Amino acid sequence: MGIGWCIGLLALGGILTFAVDWHMAGVNLHLVGLILMAVGIIGIAAYVSIFKRRRMQPPSPAAPVVEETHRMHYED
Repeated sequence: MGIGWCIGLLALGGILTFAVDWHMAGVNLHLVGLILMAVGIIGIAAYVSIFKRRRMQPPSPAAPVVEETHRMHYED
């Protein structure tokens, strides 16, 4: 579920909860709207947490180890 679907669920739930005054037998539209808004919020939270993990950059590798070799010069 992408961020667009989550925002759409939030918008649809808000419309059903706050802007609709229909009355259907056996269906509480205000409760359905609240449920849709809750699912949208949970979806956005999950999407953001997953997206945040994807964008984290791996730690930089440690400085490379430099080995120095000492040459001993012998005078003859």
